[in-house]
Amino acid sequence: MSNKKLMITETILRDAHQSLAATRMRTDEMLPAAALLDSIGYWSIECWGGATFDTCLRYLNEDPWERLRTLRKAMPNSKLQMLLRGQNLLGYKHYADDVVDEFVRLTIKNGIDVIRVFDALNDMRNLETAIRSIKKYKGICEAAICYTTSPVHDEAYFVDLASQLQEVGADTICIKDMAGLLLPQAAVSLVKELKKNIRIPIHLHTHNTAGIGTLTYIDGARAGADIVDCALSPLGSGTSQPATESIVAALQGTENDTGLDLKKLTETATYFLKVANRLETDGFYVPGQVLRTDVNALLYQVPGGMLSNLLSQLKSANALDKYQEVLAEVPAVRADFGYPPLVTPTSQIVGTQAVLNVLQGERYRSFTKESKALLRGEYGKLPGPVNAEISKLALGDDEIITVRPADLIAPELDKIRTECKDFAKSEEDVLSYAMFPQIAEKFLRARNAPAPVMPIKTDSEDEIRVLYVQDRS
Repeated sequence: MSNKKLMITETILRDAHQSLAATRMRTDEMLPAAALLDSIGYWSIECWGGATFDTCLRYLNEDPWERLRTLRKAMPNSKLQMLLRGQNLLGYKHYADDVVDEFVRLTIKNGIDVIRVFDALNDMRNLETAIRSIKKYKGICEAAICYTTSPVHDEAYFVDLASQLQEVGADTICIKDMAGLLLPQAAVSLVKELKKNIRIPIHLHTHNTAGIGTLTYIDGARAGADIVDCALSPLGSGTSQPATESIVAALQGTENDTGLDLKKLTETATYFLKVANRLETDGFYVPGQVLRTDVNALLYQVPGGMLSNLLSQLKSANALDKYQEVLAEVPAVRADFGYPPLVTPTSQIVGTQAVLNVLQGERYRSFTKESKALLRGEYGKLPGPVNAEISKLALGDDEIITVRPADLIAPELDKIRTECKDFAKSEEDVLSYAMFPQIAEKFLRARNAPAPVMPIKTDSEDEIRVLYVQDRS
């Protein structure tokens, strides 16, 4: 049994609103609570990466780099953390090594301390460049193992993976349980086994989708886990992380007491309740959908975000009655595809193929281009054997990629700089364009455009002057 303080990473500024409210919290909604968050004493505050970059540019008309710089200034005493998808960075394809290196450099330069890096297939080859760059630029490297269950994912598999990650430079290991599958006893066993085999801290991450995340954390802490991810209660639990206050209260006075001030947490949560109310009013946060306990996560290994995506696809096809059929098809497709963990982007690929299989009335009548790419090896090595018949049907005589996928990508940073030189004003702008070319170009051109002439009323009530106003806030 452990006899040490449990540390907490607060996720309310990133994964909490990504899991519950489509990542729609704005920077101006974060800043009023920044000083309080900064004073609490978390191990880290996760505030960037994941879907935040895309959402800032696409929906919120915000520069994600400016958000990071603003939060860094507002929380000078805390380690700021982000989520990075290995060779995918924050996009949905593999990038050349020079882009990965530059992105990591600028991320750390602009204020990130801890980079949690993962690969959807747990393919070490897709992690090594990012890990080397994090270490080169003096960041804290938290390497994640994507937790799942299958005939090829046993405890020995995860311990071996964690050992490899430690050897290539990881500072901490995260057990990333994106679908809320890690049961308390399995967490105890895995944490104990990791503690026997690796020297660096263990960070537990789960979602409370199936209603067992809090138990998993408490039992995991007793088994020796060093850090857990939590979200303040207004955007905690359900498909988000277990609520921070609940974990802190449950462990008060025990050998794993977090030492955090429950009154200060409650004060901070009171503020975020207003933000949650705004997100609910705007239709991004529906408590009845995201906070109910859903054991389908355990039965079908479908993460909360993937569930909502499946529902959206079926609704647009006027086929909500096929929901249970699609849920049952997901693990069947996953088995055919070599048991990939279901996390971005593999969750979307497997889920969309399952929807196709059901709606077309025939399994594998057609394949998405992403399914073909996954089977071809463009995303990396699949963990288990692929159904040979399905692979032949999808790919014909195409050759399977066996090398590291990024070895097939020539350096591309100079080409990207040339493409966006007319509207990218900084190296950060270049990286925004590299991630999301069309969306970033639209955002950057609008940002760079001269501000319109606006009539403004002056102090004199009988006089209106037309002034040139430029708002770059």
